[in-house]
Amino acid sequence: MPKVRSANLDWKVNVLQPVMFDKHELSIILGVYGRMVAAGEWRDYGISCLRDCAIFSAFRRTAEHPIYRIEKHPKLRNRQGIYMIIGMDGQILKRGHELKSVMHILERKLIRSVDH
Repeated sequence: MPKVRSANLDWKVNVLQPVMFDKHELSIILGVYGRMVAAGEWRDYGISCLRDCAIFSAFRRTAEHPIYRIEKHPKLRNRQGIYMIIGMDGQILKRGHELKSVMHILERKLIRSVDH
């Protein structure tokens, strides 16, 4: 009796796994976070790993809305880019394929806050 091969079910594993930041991405994000904490701009953060995106939220105080959200959307890889920075009002501030270049907008804000 011939064996019947089952269909490739790898796609189900990928769909059910949440999107996460990898070690390299987290080191870039936490490097900027550390500099912003040292400057007194940020105090807390939260990480959400959802089915379609990963979100790093930065807060000025714990009990308020995030000042910035750094989001990773792998489905947008071939479009506007995987990474985006979203402001407190929901406006997309920067979008791109490279995390370092997207994070540059937050570095500029750090330079501005130190000058004052």
